[in-house]
Amino acid sequence: MKEHVKSLVMAISASFLGVCIILFPEQSFEASFRGIQLWLEVVFPSLLPFFIVAELLMAFGVVKFIGVLLEPMMRPLFNVPGTGGVVLGMGLASGYPAGTKITSQLRKENVISKTEGERLISFTNASNPLFIFGAVSIGFFQNAKVGLLLAVSHYLGCILVGLCMRFYKKNERSSENLEKNTKKEGLLIKRAWKELHTHRLEHKQTLGHVLGRAVTSAIQTLCMIGGFIVLFSVLNRILYHTGVTVQLADLLNSILYPFENLKQFTLPIISSIFEVTIGSQLITQTEHTTILAQLIVVSGVLAFNGLSIHAQIASIVAETDLRFAPYFFARFLHILFATSLTFILYKPLYVNRFSESTNELPVIQPEPNPSWFSQFYEHFIHLGPIFTMLTLITFCIYMIYKVKKVPTR
Repeated sequence: MKEHVKSLVMAISASFLGVCIILFPEQSFEASFRGIQLWLEVVFPSLLPFFIVAELLMAFGVVKFIGVLLEPMMRPLFNVPGTGGVVLGMGLASGYPAGTKITSQLRKENVISKTEGERLISFTNASNPLFIFGAVSIGFFQNAKVGLLLAVSHYLGCILVGLCMRFYKKNERSSENLEKNTKKEGLLIKRAWKELHTHRLEHKQTLGHVLGRAVTSAIQTLCMIGGFIVLFSVLNRILYHTGVTVQLADLLNSILYPFENLKQFTLPIISSIFEVTIGSQLITQTEHTTILAQLIVVSGVLAFNGLSIHAQIASIVAETDLRFAPYFFARFLHILFATSLTFILYKPLYVNRFSESTNELPVIQPEPNPSWFSQFYEHFIHLGPIFTMLTLITFCIYMIYKVKKVPTR
């Protein structure tokens, strides 16, 4: 019976989306174009290098090398192996869903256990620094100075989530490989080097093969991510034009009745549930609010990630035995930590540094002299599509050459 209901819901949802695209072709096209533009300008060029480097680090055994070195720190703090340090660093630096991508690869190679993988994806997926400092701070708030507050709250919130999630199935034993590593004696650096060397000997591959596989895997994953961005951008616009978003906003209004100051944020919050970028922009455009209120809500939106990111995470972990539920639960922990930190750090990281006033700061403070990061972000946005298109063309040529090279029977 359960499967019958599931089939019915999926069929109705797909039919609803198809009919709405036919009824709202112009709005669907605009939303689709906006999603592709975001993917071309920011997502693809910012994530591709990290994905390729992560594949190379795993292929050459560097991840195992770093894992042995970081084991004494990562195990007590987060109850994950030292390789989790690589996932954490790459995940926070490159943005979601890089942490899940690397974690799933480690799980496929049996470097980490199922529980360790679920702990890792719960706190190693964060918003891209370029998105926080560029799109949100400069693009939406028109104030690069709020970037530090949002970034510190967001990334420190990730660390706190990791400290909490260490207790998730805390009595479960680690993977056999990790238990062997912890029992070995000798200098840490020697054991780390031995792990790297052993891994290279066990996985002998030519440099060309490793590079080809790394680039192919990275581009395929990014194309999947682009598809989800476009899909949820269109879905968000359709729900708005069909009135579903407004109905959900009214429902949220009734829930937030005791919190009068949050009522004006209900529509942006509903939009951000589906897509972070659109929701964040709408929040910064909300009138009759203080900048502190906007920063707290934006911080919560960034912590939740949005259903578009959730779908990307779910599709990646579907290739492994990792469950999506721990990641979803951790998002609410992240919302709690990130919003609380934004409120606590607002005065020391923003007010005390840049103004004598408190909550009476104007909502939008354009910078008279753009900072170096503002100029870098502008150049990045202009060069991003060119980099993306050249990479995709090169990838297509490589795939055509590879197909032609395969002998036919």
